Amino acid sequence: MRTQLLVWIMLAATFANQVQARTTADEIREATAAFLETFAATQTERGYKVAFETGNIDNRLALAACSDDLDIEFTGDPWKSEHPSVQIACAGDRPWRMFVTTTVSISGPALVAARPLGRGERVTGNMLETRDVVLNASRRGIITDSQMIEGMIIRRPVNAGSVLTPDLLDAPIAVSRGDHVIITARRGPFSVRSRGKALASASVGEQVLVENLGSARTVKANVTAPGHVEVPM
Repeated sequence: MRTQLLVWIMLAATFANQVQARTTADEIREATAAFLETFAATQTERGYKVAFETGNIDNRLALAACSDDLDIEFTGDPWKSEHPSVQIACAGDRPWRMFVTTTVSISGPALVAARPLGRGERVTGNMLETRDVVLNASRRGIITDSQMIEGMIIRRPVNAGSVLTPDLLDAPIAVSRGDHVIITARRGPFSVRSRGKALASASVGEQVLVENLGSARTVKANVTAPGHVEVPM
């Protein structure tokens, strides 16, 4: 009887331990905060300032104890949202995963309009200035190097102090409809040049139809520079 009683006591204790062994809300909260602190420290080393908060976690939460280290990652790009979710997952014997909402603010330098900019204006350095802004407040991205957008065209009016984003800019027209252009037909290291006429307007990197003035053939070419297009042989 004593042996059976001892066995039942041991089984009951094991069961009780299993019931009590839980991943609590406090542990989830601490793991999320540690993950965000590591992210913030990494960005600080790169010259950015990061502030963050962990969203509410129900204190009644009780997930299975995890036999492995918790896996934690953003479910989206924190550089494109101030409210990225964090996924916390356990891949142990009793796997589970959950999501925690967060608030993350990443501040750093970006180009802004130094004055109101009109549609069609060509970008020059004196139209821009650098200010510290919340970089992840916009999903459209930011621009930090003025040389990258020098000469580009303002697509629509921009208020003074507004952050410059790629969607506000167009590449300048490199080839206009009716322009005479140099057509380079290239295959590996070999190339042949001929003269042509653009049948539409296009920027560098875009495709345009051109008429070969020697053969009268119409071909689709890539604009490589003002007045220059290229086709594969």
